[in-house]
Amino acid sequence: MEYGFIIGQRIAIMVIIFVIGAICYLKGLITKNGTKQLSAVELNLVNPVLIFMSYQKDYDSKMVHNLLWAFLLSAISFVVAIALSYLLVSKKRKSFSVERFSIVYSNCGFIGIPLINGLFGAEGVLYLTAYITLFNFLVWTHGLMTMKEQIDFSSSIKALKSPAVIAIFLGLICYFARLHLPSVPSQALQYISDMNTPLAMIIAGATAAQSNILKVFSKPRNYVLCLYKLMLIPLAAFLVTRLIGVPSMVCTCVTIASACPVATTGLMFTLMLDKDAEKCSELFSMSTLLSALTLPVITVIATIFS
Repeated sequence: MEYGFIIGQRIAIMVIIFVIGAICYLKGLITKNGTKQLSAVELNLVNPVLIFMSYQKDYDSKMVHNLLWAFLLSAISFVVAIALSYLLVSKKRKSFSVERFSIVYSNCGFIGIPLINGLFGAEGVLYLTAYITLFNFLVWTHGLMTMKEQIDFSSSIKALKSPAVIAIFLGLICYFARLHLPSVPSQALQYISDMNTPLAMIIAGATAAQSNILKVFSKPRNYVLCLYKLMLIPLAAFLVTRLIGVPSMVCTCVTIASACPVATTGLMFTLMLDKDAEKCSELFSMSTLLSALTLPVITVIATIFS
């Protein structure tokens, strides 16, 4: 019950901010072009700062071993998800790029961090940063190529220079070198980091308001894709990682992260690349609401069997 309450509380917060974003668009406070501009701010400033600040923690040699395990399990989880996305979503579908992206990448930051913090505390959050790190690296390489519908390794090299990926490497260097920012710049960056959730949800709400949300739950295909994202892929990744025999807390953290709803980053990519933003918005909205039912189930399975 406690796990379910934590999950429900975070989703309720997300829905409220999501609705506020939709109202802002309907009232003309945010325009269609405005959503693109806000997306650029989120992707190129707020998100990288959040990543960097997640590594501004005290070094603990006892947790480094598990952190390395977390990186390995996160990599395995993404390999399973990406492989299944190619098997489950045919390239013949009109919006196959949006569908594949949506079932691979999750909103692991907003829901994952508070949920795992409530379950395992700061130690669990540290392990989650491994998943978030790989998420941000892959979303700017594999994810970007998926959305662009072309294999372009030059884009991957360019992605390595993106603010998000740079923040990953700087954060890791500071963590292992035990470097901490002075209090004043640290607080300033923390304020920017705290903008991540509300800004992302406002963008998502404003984007969703541009389409008919009532049609979301009338499309059978959306249910199928949400089933893949919220249940099938997380459970498949969990079964594979359990075969290795790793620390239970690490396995549970990675499983919960992969079971989170569709990532808001997909919405921002569709806006920037002029892809099917409406489809991505539908999957984000529906998976977020359905995750209130599926995340407790995945959490219980992961905690019991790991």
